[in-house]
Amino acid sequence: MNNKPIFKYQIISNFDWVIFGLTIIISAIGILTIYSTSGGIGRESVIYIKQIYWILYGLTGMLLILFIDYHSLEKLAYVFYFMIIVVLIIVAVSGKTVSGARRWLTFAQFTFQPSELAKIIIIITLARYFDDRKARGLYRIRDLIIPAVIVFVPAILIAKQPDLGTAVVLLFIFVSMSLLVGIKIRSLFILAGSSIVSLPFLWYFMKDYQKNRILTFINPQADPLGSGYHIIQSKIAIGSGGYMGKGFMSGTQSQLNFLPEKHTDFIFSVFAEEMGFIGAVFLIVLYVILLVKGVDVIYHSRDRSGSLIAGGIVSMLSFHMIFNIGMTTGMFPVVGIPLPLMSYGGSYLVTTFISIGLLLNIKMRRFVDMG
Repeated sequence: MNNKPIFKYQIISNFDWVIFGLTIIISAIGILTIYSTSGGIGRESVIYIKQIYWILYGLTGMLLILFIDYHSLEKLAYVFYFMIIVVLIIVAVSGKTVSGARRWLTFAQFTFQPSELAKIIIIITLARYFDDRKARGLYRIRDLIIPAVIVFVPAILIAKQPDLGTAVVLLFIFVSMSLLVGIKIRSLFILAGSSIVSLPFLWYFMKDYQKNRILTFINPQADPLGSGYHIIQSKIAIGSGGYMGKGFMSGTQSQLNFLPEKHTDFIFSVFAEEMGFIGAVFLIVLYVILLVKGVDVIYHSRDRSGSLIAGGIVSMLSFHMIFNIGMTTGMFPVVGIPLPLMSYGGSYLVTTFISIGLLLNIKMRRFVDMG
């Protein structure tokens, strides 16, 4: 019998310290920015301490995920999928409601948002499906029907919470992973055309506040004190930072509470006002390096399943980064997309650490025979 150590030395030697270091650096910047939003007093002064605890929980989750071969997770993908669907149904029936949205479950003293975990489970489930059912040549529309159903069921449940932002992220993950496995050009055009044609129907099912966000994105000045207020104040904050910024804890828009949701959706605006254009570019460069390292994992994974999982994670992180920064600068509508590792929020932060842990997991097993 060939006994193999549970955690080989070769695996540890392949640990990517750059990805891990970038994760810690961006998280630390997030803590300082959250602290700055309060001036050291008030509610946010407690929030930054909570953020530190969530980072520690995230690091624990990351460490645990490193010890589990990602192939084992893939084998259990359909079990995880069934469980998250059940949990999302429970949320819809008896979840905790905050500000009119029913998105959370409470266990003991912890409140958790299952839709965040759903993103990772969908990535692993799609990877399992595509890995099991390899199409001959490029995929056609009919080859994508089942994976589309896999994504649309939780996406609909999440959209009804309502959480349009997370539902859109799931759809983006589906499109990205489908492109990764390869789609016929004709099928790609049909898919794109169908998406455009479906927009009027999507508009019909959207809630009034969601429609207002779209209209506000087109013309923020139409309601400057109402639905357009967020975008206007965010753009003022970013613009007032100039090249060098106003300095740590010296941003007027955040310190004087002109900027709403400053520790969550609009944390980039706070950072850009205080650190200026140079600081904002520096932060974006950190994200880009992290994503480039993720792309390296995609193309140098030891197998198809690793590439697919890594592709889903990179697409998810990319969407969050691009959409959040675009949202705060007025390039995209406000739909509640947090900035990875920066925005306050326990569920999203922990799942982000776990997803990055999966990237490290795949990279660490890159050259190792796990047989």
